[in-house]
Amino acid sequence: MKTSTFRIVPLSTEVAEAAQRAAESGTPDHAILIADSPCSYPCRHCLRWAQPGERVILFPYSSIPPGHPYSEIGPIFVHAERCQRYSATDEYPADFRNGRAFRAYDANYNMIDAEIVNGREPEEVIERLFRNPKTAFVDTRSVSRGCFTFRIQRPNFVDASARVSA
Repeated sequence: MKTSTFRIVPLSTEVAEAAQRAAESGTPDHAILIADSPCSYPCRHCLRWAQPGERVILFPYSSIPPGHPYSEIGPIFVHAERCQRYSATDEYPADFRNGRAFRAYDANYNMIDAEIVNGREPEEVIERLFRNPKTAFVDTRSVSRGCFTFRIQRPNFVDASARVSA
């Protein structure tokens, strides 16, 4: 479903490439794994599930910059090989329509609301969260593991940290 009320922001190419370089150099907190099931290793850069046999990198990431109360570091995956960054930014990614929790934040990175998508269309939940004029962006996370998946922003929001967007 296309909409102009929000913009999907996958992990930046710079962050994905830095993770690939760190894994190749043997950095201990950047593990290379082989996907062994079709829906267990979501790449935060291309926003699709790694398929069995594909190599992925597991590494720590913070979607909220340090120095804020809601800053936390958690594990995420990117493909070990270069992949095309998700570009359909006006469409909610098909691979992540289920099993997601949304956390709404204001422009100062304070969490102001949260919802789990249970049987509803993600776009409906996003629209509800953005009805609050203080909502600057929404971070999408795994319901089962709690890991950051991608960010959803108002089209006019500028993220001062610029860590998620390129």
